[in-house]
Amino acid sequence: MDEEKVMLQIQNVLVSLDLAEQFFCCDLDACLGQCCIEGDAGAPVTPEEVKRIEEVLPQIKNDMIPAGLREVEENGVAYTDEEGDLVTTIVDGRNCAFTCYGPGGKCLCAIEKACREGRIDFLKPASCHLYPLRLTEYPDFIAVNYHRWKICRPAETLGRKLGLRLYKFLEGPLTARFGKEWYDELCEACEAYLKEYPDGVR
Repeated sequence: MDEEKVMLQIQNVLVSLDLAEQFFCCDLDACLGQCCIEGDAGAPVTPEEVKRIEEVLPQIKNDMIPAGLREVEENGVAYTDEEGDLVTTIVDGRNCAFTCYGPGGKCLCAIEKACREGRIDFLKPASCHLYPLRLTEYPDFIAVNYHRWKICRPAETLGRKLGLRLYKFLEGPLTARFGKEWYDELCEACEAYLKEYPDGVR
């Protein structure tokens, strides 16, 4: 098998070795949350998540930027992109409609802000919670891959400085998506791999 395609299998999930090899820790002070305002489509969402966003909209609309709120009120909280995926509504062809801004120009998520302040009980779409991972669902398995993007280089630098691997950084989101038993198996597999290949070189 091609080394570039080698993956870890955890139950019915195929996981990229990037989760074990890559150091990662979001550095909002350096990137300013650009992942919410760069790109040509919104964040992937499920129909259930669309319903939840619609339900909490009254609690978050005052935190959203005016253009984002206007776009959502006129066209809804999500749309189907060119690839046929359901994604969050965007503004000006790139900005997520649910962004808001904090001190120093940091881009934040209005949904997450409201949740952390105790106003709603929905944190944010799973695809945002799991980023920089991307999940692709097939009939018999799910593939988990690391989405490499230049704006996340500060996160890679900080992760290396802290010695924090990607699978450890995303413990919470991965556990929420796949369960604790699955995550514990992932940890065992990653640790065994790193013991054999400490430098991440196969």
